Amino acid sequence: MKLAPRTKLLFIGDSITDCERARPVGEGLFGATGKGYVSLVDGLLAAIHPSAAIRVVNMGTSGDTVLNLKARWQTDVLALKPDWLAVMIGVNDVWRQFDLPRQTEIHVSPEVYEKTLNALIRQTRPKVTGLILLAPFYIEPNRADAMRARMDEYGAIVKRVAAKHDAHFIDTQAAFDAVLAHMHANAIAWDRVHPNNVGHAIIARAFLSAIGVPM
Repeated sequence: MKLAPRTKLLFIGDSITDCERARPVGEGLFGATGKGYVSLVDGLLAAIHPSAAIRVVNMGTSGDTVLNLKARWQTDVLALKPDWLAVMIGVNDVWRQFDLPRQTEIHVSPEVYEKTLNALIRQTRPKVTGLILLAPFYIEPNRADAMRARMDEYGAIVKRVAAKHDAHFIDTQAAFDAVLAHMHANAIAWDRVHPNNVGHAIIARAFLSAIGVPM
């Protein structure tokens, strides 16, 4: 496993990460890490590598775009001093362009998305041992679908930023595509965005595989 013993692993993102995590900091008892993939990662790390005593913190916030992350980066990332940081953001950056097309002032263009994400990672990379960037996804197998095509564009940006800063990249969309070859999207997410337990397990499995935990 790539994480050293007693590593503090912090996740940040939008509702897919949030999943009803505790406030102000998603760590501790009584479901503090939420009900999604972060909780699955937390539980599996403890079950598979109990001696490592990995500390998992969930700082996801529903509705966030990369601009929201920028506004809370100091308090919700840097001030918490993680050893490893995992970032998954971009779903709302894309979605608002489709479900609220007339409210252009809240849209995050690919250029703004890349510039902002790049600045956050450049600022943070020297302060952490490891950094993981997960691509945003849309649980839709038709790559010609307009929102799926745009999400793939933002995923490519994440991959580019990860390579630029020597960060690990997880192709979350590819992980979903592999399952979509055998299962309808409705069986994974009612709105093709917010995963059910199967979808969160797909993300958790991809994450654990990326850090060297066989799944």
